[in-house]
Amino acid sequence: MTAISVASAQADGPDGESGSHCGPFFCEVEVDVPGSGGGSGGAPASGGTSGGSGGGGARPATEPVCTYKKLDPQPIAGSLDWEGHEPDDGAVYEERCTYDNGLTEFTNVRNMWAATPPAAVAVDPATLARQAVDRMLLRGPQIGITPKPGGKGVVGMPVYLWTERGPETYGPNVASASAGGITVTATAQVSRIVWNMGDGKSVICTTPGTPYKAEYGKQPSPDCGHRYTAPSSTTGIGTYHVNATSTWTIGWQATTGQSGQLTETRQSAVDVTVAEVQVLN
Repeated sequence: MTAISVASAQADGPDGESGSHCGPFFCEVEVDVPGSGGGSGGAPASGGTSGGSGGGGARPATEPVCTYKKLDPQPIAGSLDWEGHEPDDGAVYEERCTYDNGLTEFTNVRNMWAATPPAAVAVDPATLARQAVDRMLLRGPQIGITPKPGGKGVVGMPVYLWTERGPETYGPNVASASAGGITVTATAQVSRIVWNMGDGKSVICTTPGTPYKAEYGKQPSPDCGHRYTAPSSTTGIGTYHVNATSTWTIGWQATTGQSGQLTETRQSAVDVTVAEVQVLN
């Protein structure tokens, strides 16, 4: 269905049906997208794939997490660890602080004097879970679509939608963060992809989709597909701007037994051209 000459193209699949329908893996629904569908308008053409990503660079800096342990035995009298105090005045403790400046994580250990036992900073597993997610590289879908960007599809023909599978584009993606003797491991997996097709319709898929192969011919995608009922020339920009939004569901588990779930979204987009079949006499 790619690179089809409009003048000589022949329909290689059944006519598409208008309206909404649902399959076992996806639903095609009408959505109100400003400037799309019908006649004119539409989002500006992107000319390629785009998308946000998380992690893979500077992370938000976090407050240090410190723990304290009383030295046993205590340093001898006159030691610099007493910081000018006598052994019967307070005690010397080992201070262990873990820092994350957004680029690297490191631990600083030193001896310190304190009049009373210092309080350790409580570690919030949910905060560690967020740090683990920040270390992940989560991207929008690596879009596969027929017709291919740069080629031409035909009105009414099956459109296949899919993403390449990988840790950064579909999951699973795993990362951990530790502090204060606690480790949290987070696992991210795409739970659904919403494909806004640029014609006022949206396709919601709970699978990565099926890559198109020539032998599939006229058959529609078994799990994630669409049909255009009008040429992209009706959009006013000459193409359909297809935007795919992945929802990453992230479960986390702490060594303390606590657990939870987070959600992230990422987007990618492409532009495709769809033409009407013209029959030559």
